[in-house]
Amino acid sequence: MFTQILNWRTGLAAIAIAIVTGTIFYSNYLSKKIEQDERKKVNVWVESLKTKIATEDPATINFANMIAADNQEIPIIETDEKDNPSGISKNLDSVLISKDSLYLKKKVAEFKQLHDPLIVEINKDPLIINKYYYGDSDLLQEVRYYPIVQLLIVALFIIITLITVTIRNKSTQNQVWAGMAKETAHQLGTPLSSLQGWVEMLKENPGNEKIAAEMSKDVDRLKLVSDRFGKIGSTPQLEEMNLIEQIENMVTYIRRRATDKVSFTLHNTGNHDVTALINGHLFDWVIENLLKNALDAMDGKGAIDIYIKNDPTQVTIDVADTGKGISKHNLSKVFKPGFTTKKRGWGLGLSLSKRIIEQYHKGELFVKTSEPGKGTTFRIVLKK
Repeated sequence: MFTQILNWRTGLAAIAIAIVTGTIFYSNYLSKKIEQDERKKVNVWVESLKTKIATEDPATINFANMIAADNQEIPIIETDEKDNPSGISKNLDSVLISKDSLYLKKKVAEFKQLHDPLIVEINKDPLIINKYYYGDSDLLQEVRYYPIVQLLIVALFIIITLITVTIRNKSTQNQVWAGMAKETAHQLGTPLSSLQGWVEMLKENPGNEKIAAEMSKDVDRLKLVSDRFGKIGSTPQLEEMNLIEQIENMVTYIRRRATDKVSFTLHNTGNHDVTALINGHLFDWVIENLLKNALDAMDGKGAIDIYIKNDPTQVTIDVADTGKGISKHNLSKVFKPGFTTKKRGWGLGLSLSKRIIEQYHKGELFVKTSEPGKGTTFRIVLKK
């Protein structure tokens, strides 16, 4: 799945780069052509002014006026040789010109940054020179900004596609998880029923009471595992339950399987009745996974502290150990399926725990703190 996502991203990135690169080159080519064409139009407009000044023929003047009127897009300002506006301009806001005495000077400074002016010699003796500064038309500006607009569109397209692919992959992953869980529960069901029958038969025979009792515990444990997988594969029912009792039961269960060198302490700040909407079996599974991970991290000695904080809107549960801790580059991986630092294990415990808390209980499960050599604290947040 990761390879598929990577291929999708690589392919989309390559397509986007090719589109944007081609667009930039073509837009630059078009903008240069338009820029050359506009300079020619400005030159023609300037020549029409010169013609009007140099002739008194009505027909010639009318023809020059027609040429000058043809330019409806390119803004032009006439100045003297010291860049002082003469008052003659084209395609500029007449209202702003009348209101702001410095408007034309500001525009001259702006146009000076865009293009070299056209210089026209009006008189030789004494020498009189006029300069004609001009800006870009709307068409030229649109062509120049087009690659940026297209880049944003392509980026939006890639983001939408990636989100769609991610959602689809997560949906497929959820279906696989649910299917595997249901199938596991189903496969465990038949041998469990048979084992229960054999245990009952053992109980009926004198002398097998001890064996039957131990086997009954194992069968009950298998039933619990089957029930957990069955609830993972479907929508579990949530009930208001006492979290203190649930956690104490799991601590008692794990303590029996730990060495005497491991201490367990439950800090509940005097509260003995902290309730939240949970599914008992699945919540127990999460606490069991966190406690087992803490035990594995401590190599048989250390301390495990569980802190329960009861707030008006939520319950916070911290499971802290004094184990080896988690390195920084592994913090982002601890909840990913298949990630484990143990020699034995599938790396599914924390991934399942996060899924149970966040998807089924609408809460949060994350690493609050971790420091190599000092320990790790996992935090569960359940909303009331």
